Amino acid sequence: MSSINLSKGQKIDLTKTNPGLTKVLVGLGWDTNKYSGGGDFDLDASVFLVGENGKSRGPEDFIFYNNLVGGNGSVTHTGDNLTGEGEGDDEQVIVDLPNVPADIHKVVFTVTIHEADSRGQNFGQVSNAFIRILNESTNEEVLRYDLGEDFSIETALVVGELYRHAGEWKFNAIGSGYQGGLAALVSDFGLA
Repeated sequence: MSSINLSKGQKIDLTKTNPGLTKVLVGLGWDTNKYSGGGDFDLDASVFLVGENGKSRGPEDFIFYNNLVGGNGSVTHTGDNLTGEGEGDDEQVIVDLPNVPADIHKVVFTVTIHEADSRGQNFGQVSNAFIRILNESTNEEVLRYDLGEDFSIETALVVGELYRHAGEWKFNAIGSGYQGGLAALVSDFGLA
């Protein structure tokens, strides 16, 4: 089965069209353009587990480089990549769909720039950002969403989300940029 390329705003069935899909590997990647400041870019993928009210329940629902596992062990961040060098995924998250706690409605994937303000960095200097979902047991890519170059001064991106719908999991390609970095997202999801 070939991977499906999504465009911004597109929603797609994940478990319904892939029977037996239980564990997914979510890969996030990007390239950074060198710029005059010369500092390294450190982009971080983070995950927010969100209830039906659009908010996280507490700090345990925020999975990032200092808290790699959440959702009673159903969501695992495989670790921070400090440079974004090389091909393929820069950071990965494994989601065990059947074990995501029942009161979690969405698993939201975000990318932020570490110390963006002090380093004078933003997503206008980042290219080829993508999210892709693989069947963890077969390593087969199920879908991919390339974000394009729509960003300039933003320092945080909500890339996409897995969400429950009628007992199945779907994926929504979001691709929204925010100013205010990770702090703005943390506040949006009710954790500030």
